[in-house]
Amino acid sequence: MTDRGSLALTATKDTLQIGPSSLTWTGQDLIIDINEVSSLPLISRMRGKITLTPSAITSVELPLTPDGAHVWRPFAPIARINVDLEASGWQFDGHGYFDSNFGTRPLEKDFSTWTWARYPTHTGATCFYDAKRRDGTTLDAAIGFTPNGDARHVTSPASTPFKRTLWALKRETRADAGTTPKQIKPMLDAPFYSRSVVETQLDGEVVQGVHEALDLNRYANPLLKPMLAVRVPRRPNWMS
Repeated sequence: MTDRGSLALTATKDTLQIGPSSLTWTGQDLIIDINEVSSLPLISRMRGKITLTPSAITSVELPLTPDGAHVWRPFAPIARINVDLEASGWQFDGHGYFDSNFGTRPLEKDFSTWTWARYPTHTGATCFYDAKRRDGTTLDAAIGFTPNGDARHVTSPASTPFKRTLWALKRETRADAGTTPKQIKPMLDAPFYSRSVVETQLDGEVVQGVHEALDLNRYANPLLKPMLAVRVPRRPNWMS
């Protein structure tokens, strides 16, 4: 939530400390201690702890470009999560996950748009990664995960468009023929990015999961990029 200078970073084998916040791996749980300030328009202190308990740790990596310049790493696609923040209504237990993206080039250099989604299912979880690359090729990945960490490519229904965001950002996700996905809960709505809880139907099963849509043509707009600096606080000289 805050851009910080290199002096604010400390990393060991099991802990990543960034300013006053940290992530610690205990061998069983990922403990995330948060001590931050939220962004505009409502500036407030955010403190608390998130505990993520994976059912298994995978060894899966998905190259997003043929040369491997961008990689998706689903460390724990199936997990339990406990959230305990110092704010009314921000305490809950539920189904969670932990993943990350890595890259050696700016995203807007290689992609124009992408959508990603993860849906818990009765057998584990299914993730979809669909993207349009700048070279005219596409990424069309559907991966099923089991609770013990196994992963395999699975067949899936076609991408189906659903209602655009408040910023008119185009969205689509996989859905059985004759069904239309729908947003259940907004999480983040920006001019170039959307994250929300979406309900869809896969192989006859109604599921709800996290969905994101990213428009990198919008993101690359020189009029839009400077706005990001307003949304994210900066502390370049944080020393301890």
